[in-house]
Amino acid sequence: MSEQLTLPAETRDRAGKGASRALRNEGRVPAVVYGNNQEPLSIHVEEKLLAKMLSTGHFMNSVVMIDAGGQQVRTLPKDVQFHPVTSRPSHVDFLRIGEHSKVTVAVPVRFDGEDDSPGLSRGGVLNVVRHELELTCDAAEIPDEIHISLAGLDIGDSLHISAVQLPQGVESAITDRDFTIATVVAPSALKSDEGDTDTAAGDVPTVGDE
Repeated sequence: MSEQLTLPAETRDRAGKGASRALRNEGRVPAVVYGNNQEPLSIHVEEKLLAKMLSTGHFMNSVVMIDAGGQQVRTLPKDVQFHPVTSRPSHVDFLRIGEHSKVTVAVPVRFDGEDDSPGLSRGGVLNVVRHELELTCDAAEIPDEIHISLAGLDIGDSLHISAVQLPQGVESAITDRDFTIATVVAPSALKSDEGDTDTAAGDVPTVGDE
C-alpha cells in the first residue's frame, strides 16, 4: 500500500503570475487544493520538500496530507506542472478526498518471472505497451505498484488486463475493453532471418520477367 505523506504548506492571498513568480524566487511552489464541494484553497509549499517527494516515484499515487496553518486536508495529487527549461516544479493541483473515498490513480507496473518466459528465454523482447495502470480503489488502499508475471509467455503472446490479478478492492478504471499491457516480440535478428527465408522460398524471376 502506498504510504501517506505530509506536506507543510502556507496559504496565499495573492494570485496572478507576478505573485507566483515571487513565490518561486523564494523557493516556494504555488498550489491549489480543490474538490469535495468546497472552495478552492490557494497554498504554497517548499520546493525542496516537494522535489524530494516527487523523486520517490510514488507521489502521484500517494495520499498527501496538506498541513496549512494547523488545518490538515487529505488530498491526492492530480497534476504537477514543470518549468519547460529548468524542469523545476512550478505548480501543483491537489484533489480533496475523504478517508475512504474511491479514487482513480495511475499505478506503476512491475514485471516478474522473466526467466520463466519461454519467449524471453529464446531471445524475445518484452514490448511494454502500458507502464502504468489506471486503477480505481479505496484512498486508504492505494497500491505502490502492480506485479505482473511473465511466466509462460512465448514469442507472439500478449498480456491483457484480464490476466492480471489485482489486489482485493482494486479494479481497472478502463472497463470497456480488454486492453494489452505488454507483448513478447521476436528479436530483430530472428525477424531478419525469417524475411530472408521467405525471399529464398519465393518465385525466382526469369530473364523474361525483368
